[in-house]
Amino acid sequence: MQQQIIQFTEHGGPEVLQPIQAEVPSPGPGQVLVRTAATGVNFIEIYQRTGAYQVPLPFTPGSEASGWVEAVGEGVTDLAVGDLVASSQAEGAYAQYGVWDAAVAAKVPDGVDPVLAAAVPLQGFTAHYLIHDSYRVRPGDTILTTAGAGGVGRLLTQLLKAAGATVITSVSGGPDGEKAAVAAAAGADHVLDYAEVPERVREITDGRGVDAVYDGVGQATFDASLASLRPRGTFVLFGAASGPVPPFELQRLNAGGSLSITRPSLKDFVADPAERAQRASDVFGAVADGTLSIEVGATFELAQAGEAQTLLASRSTTGKVLLTP
Repeated sequence: MQQQIIQFTEHGGPEVLQPIQAEVPSPGPGQVLVRTAATGVNFIEIYQRTGAYQVPLPFTPGSEASGWVEAVGEGVTDLAVGDLVASSQAEGAYAQYGVWDAAVAAKVPDGVDPVLAAAVPLQGFTAHYLIHDSYRVRPGDTILTTAGAGGVGRLLTQLLKAAGATVITSVSGGPDGEKAAVAAAAGADHVLDYAEVPERVREITDGRGVDAVYDGVGQATFDASLASLRPRGTFVLFGAASGPVPPFELQRLNAGGSLSITRPSLKDFVADPAERAQRASDVFGAVADGTLSIEVGATFELAQAGEAQTLLASRSTTGKVLLTP
């Protein structure tokens, strides 16, 4: 049986993403064949396409997807044909069908739309590990996040509020702009322009500073985020949307009041099967019962993958960009 996949044979602009016909694969031992409901479009695929991240050519991008199990390989006992599953660790997910390792396929509970499920794993699991494992948030904490209108930022705010924290978030476009409105709608207590940090953070906290910062922007916000922490505060640097943070003098952590800093990555927080299953259960359960709201900003057909990546790169959307077969 034939299927459509997206492939590039050389690095370049969005035009190198081409739809082609390929055979539907069969699952091997420990694998499942998944019929795709939707695929999440993420910046890593842009970096792969442009050559910023090296991948073997020809290459079919995509690691975040949802879909239905069509066949199971030898040794797979916890998944069955017809199950709705999702993953942030699929391979070649810009496709109508895909073979996944069963270990990375999380069951999606009833009540979650199959297409919406593709918007959950990468950003939802990231927000979950950040507040539970990188810095464990406690009721009464005051937390600063960056990019409050972004996918992770909106989910972080919702989970932080559910944990009993006061949320300060920063956005571009000013405190009265569209992105500020999106961040406020997610539940942020204070929405600031990037230029207002750290001065306004200090005002809001009566000079104390925040207990922790979750910063996914990187280079452009690093200094202001660091200056926003209270003594013994924790800096969680989980991304580099503006570029990597240059080397810095560790003595700054001492001068700031015995600060701590960590640079986590999602892959290390979903490596253990039991931990990954619990994280998926918590996040998808919150989506199913309505306590966690996921926004889809745009949906494109699979053959429009180049247009989808162009929209994502423009940073003009405030919700998840998806491909549907």
